[in-house]
Amino acid sequence: MSFNARYSNQSARLNAGRDDAWQVHDEAVAMQQRGEDVVLLSIGDPDFRTPEPIIDNAVSHLRVGRTHYSPPLGEIGLRRAVADYETRCTPRACDPGEVSVFPGVTSAIYATLSCLLNPGEEIVVVDPLYVGYEPIMQALDVTVRRVESRAENRFVPQLADFKSVISEATRVVLVNTPGNPTGSIMPADLLRQLAAYCRQRNIWVVCDEVYSMFTYEQPHTSLRSAAEEIDNVVVIDGLSKSHAMSGWRVGWVIAPQTLTEHLGRFSAMSLFGSPQFIQDAAAFALNNDEYYVAEMCDRYQQRRDRVSERLDAIEGISFLTPQSGMFILVDISAIDADDVNFAKSLLGAERVSLLPGSAFGRSTRGHVRLSLVQPMDVLMQGCERLARFAESHQQG
Repeated sequence: MSFNARYSNQSARLNAGRDDAWQVHDEAVAMQQRGEDVVLLSIGDPDFRTPEPIIDNAVSHLRVGRTHYSPPLGEIGLRRAVADYETRCTPRACDPGEVSVFPGVTSAIYATLSCLLNPGEEIVVVDPLYVGYEPIMQALDVTVRRVESRAENRFVPQLADFKSVISEATRVVLVNTPGNPTGSIMPADLLRQLAAYCRQRNIWVVCDEVYSMFTYEQPHTSLRSAAEEIDNVVVIDGLSKSHAMSGWRVGWVIAPQTLTEHLGRFSAMSLFGSPQFIQDAAAFALNNDEYYVAEMCDRYQQRRDRVSERLDAIEGISFLTPQSGMFILVDISAIDADDVNFAKSLLGAERVSLLPGSAFGRSTRGHVRLSLVQPMDVLMQGCERLARFAESHQQG
């Protein structure tokens, strides 16, 4: 008699929708591993190498034995560095007691929502939303209500849109600015009004700001800067994008100290801290980052401008010029309203991998997301293949 393996409902919920969202990317990676010439523009993993001084700092702390258990809330050196960074960037001081450290922003979001929501309780999110949010909310078994945004507003919802969706049952509103996949920045006035409205309704506002250091013509405004009162405000950020440290897994939560205490207990139970030497290097990165963060941001902006110029010449597509981040959202609905079919066909015909817009929600159906995390020559090759595909698709 064979063993009949059974798994939890939470495990099933964590995996729900993952295959649909990443099918094109996973196939592209498999093709690449088979030696095929694939232009991979479907993931947001920076191609830049982590700056050498950060690497050297991590190695030096490895050598002196910083390899032991870390406090659940994180090493005080990194918590201070985060608090100092936040104090420099916002008009109000941040205390290390408001900071908790996690192995990456996704882990920080999971922990935060776990501490704020019970199963069945309601969270409001903005559509489109980062694909990683959906499995977290499904795993927590919460009720999700969506604020659908519109292309004519750069996919930034208005306060009235939030008010029309928020209900008496709403416990948390989750926003992402600068946004993925749109690259749009929520105005400070909207953030201020949203925080005040939610505070009146006894609702937490959680803001994912992982692209905060990568903005172009328009600066980012943190929710902590915009809100008049911050006792219902939670800000989440990290170093994966800004410092080319995606594999280091460094993220943090800035929240009222009472919530921070809950996050510490959650971390102690589920994670038992993050590696000491990585946290030491992360603190060094935050305290010595002005030059190389600015340099990487400049290079992403050059890529954005060059790719935008080439996309502008392709008949049948349009796109949203991002204000931040490392993605361009391309409207391909005039060629194929089914963005999944478009992405699969493009991969099959031209070996270019883009992420279907429907992976992010209803608002971005008929779009694909193009990542800028490749050298310029690779990006240009991808654009040429996309142009060839668009032309042949229209003629066919």
